[in-house]
Amino acid sequence: MATVVEVSDVEGFILDDLVAGVLDNTVYTLGGVTFADVSAFVRTVSVARGKNRELDRFDAGTCAVVLNNEARAFDPQYASAQFGRLVVPRREVRVSTDGVRVFTGTVDDWNFLYDPSGESNAVIQATDEFTLLARQQTRTEVATVQDSGARVTAVLDMPSVNWPADRRSISEGESILGADTIEGNALDYLHTVEASEQGQLFISRDGILTFLSRIDATPTTGSVVTFADDGTGIPFTGVAVNYGTELLVNSTTVTSAAGTGVAENTRSRTAYGVTAESIATLVNSTEQLDNLADFIVSKYADPEYRFEAISMNLDTIGGANKATVLGMEIGDVILIKFTPNNIGTPIVQYGQIIKIDNGVREDRHDVTIGVASLDFTFLVLDDTVFGKLGSNALAF
Repeated sequence: MATVVEVSDVEGFILDDLVAGVLDNTVYTLGGVTFADVSAFVRTVSVARGKNRELDRFDAGTCAVVLNNEARAFDPQYASAQFGRLVVPRREVRVSTDGVRVFTGTVDDWNFLYDPSGESNAVIQATDEFTLLARQQTRTEVATVQDSGARVTAVLDMPSVNWPADRRSISEGESILGADTIEGNALDYLHTVEASEQGQLFISRDGILTFLSRIDATPTTGSVVTFADDGTGIPFTGVAVNYGTELLVNSTTVTSAAGTGVAENTRSRTAYGVTAESIATLVNSTEQLDNLADFIVSKYADPEYRFEAISMNLDTIGGANKATVLGMEIGDVILIKFTPNNIGTPIVQYGQIIKIDNGVREDRHDVTIGVASLDFTFLVLDDTVFGKLGSNALAF
């Protein structure tokens, strides 16, 4: 099955809305949202979801779809345009391959490219709903002492945010946050909650706002997918390795209304120079502040030789492997085996997925998976790899 691109055609009825709540209208129907399949016009699709490095926040996922517009099928100024009615910002967009969703979002822009040769393209520029959260300002509301997951839920439930209950998956948090006044940009506030938890906040490939506590985000080896260049796992066509200081932190200050936690790694500062990081949080005790500061300078005290990304052509790896790759999500754990130039013994490392990019052309579908190192992580009891005492795993 080829890659399928769908754009919402008819919007759903909204009770009591002056426009979308009018009975018998043909735009906002009681039957809900319907989608038009525009796959026959697709020339290329590019999807990028995740973040580039472990210390970053997750960005809004992006999608660009280039459509053949030589017959003006997507031209809103052409009365006979087959899909002219779709050319409206904020329409929903879905991209799937072999029945597996790889992107869910909304249209930000329709762009039209005309070439003197006669080639015409309509380009959909879309993002996931992090973009919507980034545009929402919370109205002042007082939050009680609660865990980080409950705080995420409280923000999403605010009338000024009103995030749908069926489009969220929220873990119970491990960090306890102090009483606070929720105000300002909704996404910025949620990112502060994420930092307080040291968990993960992102939009899934099927459009679900996902918050993972540091426990739920901690890797396990129960369902690890192996990628290998020696025939023992899913083959890949490219690998990027990083060995530098982009993840080096040896001096950390963590703050909240409860106070300040400071931690330094003297050995690392002597060896590599001072690299400092400041983190604003909402935690309600100095003990949590100290633990967070200690964790940061323990995890990022040394440069790491690590796999940064692997890439593969889905059309060449076999049907079962293709289904496995398409089904992967941010937070999943993979094992990478790589022998540079087939010389010496393999380099074997675990990684946690932090980025998934899809590139689709008429003749191929490429996927690039970005990973974070798992050489230092939270301790997972009873796990055969991440539950060993005396390893780099940290109880927190």
